[in-house]
Amino acid sequence: MHEELVDHLTRSTPLSRGEALRVIQDVLAYFDESAEDYVRRRHRELQAQGQVNAAIFEQILADLPYRAVAPPELSLRQLRRIVYG
Repeated sequence: MHEELVDHLTRSTPLSRGEALRVIQDVLAYFDESAEDYVRRRHRELQAQGQVNAAIFEQILADLPYRAVAPPELSLRQLRRIVYG
């Protein structure tokens, strides 16, 4: 799985093959997250930091276009519906 990338990472970093493979798997899992799962996760994280919903949803809106595969543009209402149903 991704042998060329594992080889590249082991040549260009101090990572072992096992560590490089774990990093690749973690990155792929991160970017495999659906937009809905991302919104829910970020909402929980930002809420745990003490932010209020108005700021949280604005931050999520600002972050979404920079995801590896940007989801369709979502409104504040759509974000709230994802989180609260």
